[in-house]
Formats: sequence, structure tokens, C-alpha cells
Amino acid sequence: MSALVLIPGDVRLDQWRAIYRGAAVRLSPLAAPAIARSAAAVAVILARGEPVYGVNTGFGKLANVRIADGDLARLQRNIVLSHAAGVGEAMPKPIARLMLALKLASLAQGASGVAPATVALLEAMLVQDLVPVIPCQGSVGASGDLAPLAHMAAAMIGVGDIIVGGAVLPAEAALAQAGLRPLEPGPKEGLALLNGTQFSTANALAGLFEAERLFQSALVTGAMATEAAKGSDTPFDPRIHALRRHAGQIEAAETLRVLMAGSAIRASHRQDDERVQDPYCLRCQPQVMGAALGVLRQAARTLEDEANGVTDNPLIFQCDDGQAEALSGGNFHAEPVAFAADMIALAICEIGSLAERRIAMLVDPALSGLPAFLTPRPGLNSGFMIPQVTAAALVSENKQKAYPASVDSIPTSANQEDHVSMAAHGARRLLGMAENACAVVAIELLAAAQGCDFHAPLTSSGPLEAVRARLRRDVPHLDEDRHMHPDLAAAVALVRDGAVIAAAGVDLPGVDLAK
Repeated sequence: MSALVLIPGDVRLDQWRAIYRGAAVRLSPLAAPAIARSAAAVAVILARGEPVYGVNTGFGKLANVRIADGDLARLQRNIVLSHAAGVGEAMPKPIARLMLALKLASLAQGASGVAPATVALLEAMLVQDLVPVIPCQGSVGASGDLAPLAHMAAAMIGVGDIIVGGAVLPAEAALAQAGLRPLEPGPKEGLALLNGTQFSTANALAGLFEAERLFQSALVTGAMATEAAKGSDTPFDPRIHALRRHAGQIEAAETLRVLMAGSAIRASHRQDDERVQDPYCLRCQPQVMGAALGVLRQAARTLEDEANGVTDNPLIFQCDDGQAEALSGGNFHAEPVAFAADMIALAICEIGSLAERRIAMLVDPALSGLPAFLTPRPGLNSGFMIPQVTAAALVSENKQKAYPASVDSIPTSANQEDHVSMAAHGARRLLGMAENACAVVAIELLAAAQGCDFHAPLTSSGPLEAVRARLRRDVPHLDEDRHMHPDLAAAVALVRDGAVIAAAGVDLPGVDLAK
């Protein structure tokens, strides 16, 4: 497969998704002139002998300490080693790799003052799939994601560890094995590698992409649960949603109609249904899921801008007269990412919460009209009693995790950095939340398919029958109680890997902004 070409400042959301999913990457050669000009600008600035933050001064609260010319290289190495102070588990490799690509695209815009060789090393590590081992805790989401990015930079200078294939090697050995020389950071380069929001942004993007797959799967399982409960498709009538005007709601309703079109189950009770209105978990799916889609798209807009931005400090600008300026600002503050991560967390939480309510409805014979706990012989068998409890536990855990991270701040660096975003924490929790909600949707898949089984010989729509058939390849109908965990694991895999979406075979709304 040909490599995806990064055009700095102009990378689409679907391209970031492809990198997260494992696509090969290389940098557009068109970026070379801007990188070279930026590196030359740093030399011009140094020649003036003026103090420039992070180039010939200390860092943070130590910005007023002037560094001698002979110590400039040591200064940049020191910042990498001293700031590589993260703790906790290593970043998942796909997210760490995405972080490297984000940093590459940022540096290559020619505003960070790094040498072409530095950018080339970062690109080579991506091309050869050399992914640094990066502890995932230690960033407060301002002044850059300093600790995690320092671990990335440390690997580039030959310190720390790098994942090569399935093995973890000392960084210096891994670079040598790949025919690469460790970086000797020049003026500004250590700081440029550390400063930025790429850790937070990578985690937030990963959360967004998993939330998108979760959203699409939940539309499918929600339609199947509606069928299992012999719910009505009248609430999905386009006239209802046109009056409210929300695009996401309109799209969600249309998708549900498509998923249920041609169902013999629906046709069987269209005329004689005694229920005037279904429970909210069925009837209000377009409103809740549409709102979630709107929030995810807003987060996607923010993250696409952030991923294409430059979040270094200071920033290097070339002047028309051949001079150059280093301007100190605050692009490293990750407040936009923190807000986006909080929005994604809310959407994930609500998608799972609504799915759990449908599971609870299906196992309750008073609400669903189905056998208690979806078992032919309740009492002797418990059926889906405890899977619903598991879903409830996961939803409750997500509610706790959904508390906004962006409203917190704690001063650092002797109060020089006195307001921080907590974007790193806000973004890092998203993967776990998505995994929780994925399991809830998987339980709904099992319960909804079991419920539809009771309506035989009536069948659902083509898309939903295809999904049920795909599930039944791995999980048979539940007649008598059996070891439930393997069934849940198989269903979770189908949701996590996108097999439910693929089996449905219909266009499902997503977060891409170009569509």
C-alpha cells in the first residue's frame, strides 16, 4: 500500500484516521524549503546576541537565566532528559505513532526552527515504524505536553526505549539497527520537540475515531433492539425531524429508517400495536444520537484545526528584509483540545447510557413483551440478567469519567504556568470510555439478536438480518444458560473491529467534515 503523504497544515481528518489505523506515512517534499528557512532564521536570531526564550535562556520560571553560547547544545539535551519524567503505562502504539505524525506535520511547517535533519529523523522513525515507549501520565496540557513529548525526543537522541515490531529495544540500539544516527539537538530543537499539544491531540483523535465507530454500531444495534421489542418506526418519520432542524438528528432518523426498511417484524404489528408510544430509549433515538453526532462533529472541527496547527513556543518568523523574529506566545495551551475531549466524553457516555436502557427494556417482559431476561425458561435459567448488570456497571463508570477535565487547573513551574488545560487527562480517558461503551453496545447486540430470534419465522430488514447472521457465526442463540463470557467477548470484538458496521452494509453518518 502506498504511503499517505503528509502536507503540513493541510491534513484531512480521514488521513489522521488512516494513520491511527496503521497507514504508512511520509512527508511531502514540498515542505523542505520552509524547514530550511526556519532553521536558517534561528541562526540569524542567535547572531544578534539577544536573549531568546528556550534558545539561549533557561525554561519556564528560569527564563531569565542567560545561557552561554558554549552551552547551547547541552541546554537542548538537558531539557529533553530532565523533562522525560512521565510515569504510568506506555501509550498504546497506534496513538504514539499518531503523535509522531502530528509532531512531524507541525515541525515541517517551518515555524519551529528545527534543522532538516531533525525532521528527517522523525520521518524515518515513522517510515520504519520505530515507535518510542512513552509513559502516558505527566502532562497537564499546557506549556506543551512536555513529559510525553520529552520521552519521544529522548528516543530520538538515543535514550529510553523504542518498539520495533513486537520487541522493545534500547533506543540507541533500535536506531542503529535501522541505520539511523541519534539526534544531537541544536539551538531551539529540544524545546521545539517538547513544546506542543501532540500528545493530547493524538489521544483526543483516537477517542474521536473510536467514538465514531461506537456511534455507528449503536445506530445498528438500536435499530435491532427496536425490532426485538416490536417498536414503531413512526418516530423516525422525516417530517418530525425536519421541524427541529438539527442535521445530526435528521441523519440519525434517516439511518434508522433505512436499517428497518422492509422488516416483516415491523409489518406484523403495524396495524394492531396497542402501545401508543414507545419508551424514550426507542422513540428518542434520533434526538439523542443526533445530538451526540453533532457534538462529535464539533469536536472533529476543533481537532482537525489543532492537528494542522503549530503549537510550539517561541515561534520563528522570517522577515522580508532577511531578518527573523522569535515571538513568545501561548499556542501550547491545549484548551481547545480539552474542550473537544470533554465533548467526546459526553457523547460516549450518552451513547452507552441509551444503549443500556434498551437492554434493560428488552430483559423486562412488562416492557418488551418478550420472555423474562430473554430466556425460554426463566427461573431455571437467568439468561441476560447479568449482562444487563454488566452494562449498567460500565455506564456508571463512564458517567464518573465524563466529568469535564477542562474545568480543572493546577499551577506549575513556580506559578509561571499558572493556568493549565488538563487536556492530556481529558483526552487520555477517552479510549477507556469508548471500550466501556463498546461492551455495552455489544451486550445490546446480543440481547437484540436474541429478542429477534423469538419472532421467528418473521424476519427483520435485510441490513439487520445480515448483522444477526454475522453475530450467529460466532455466537449461537441462547437456549439454556452457558458460560456467558465467551459470548460477550465475541460480540465486543465484532463491535470494536467494525464488523457490525460492515455487515449492515449501509451508509452510516460519521464525523468527517469534508462530507
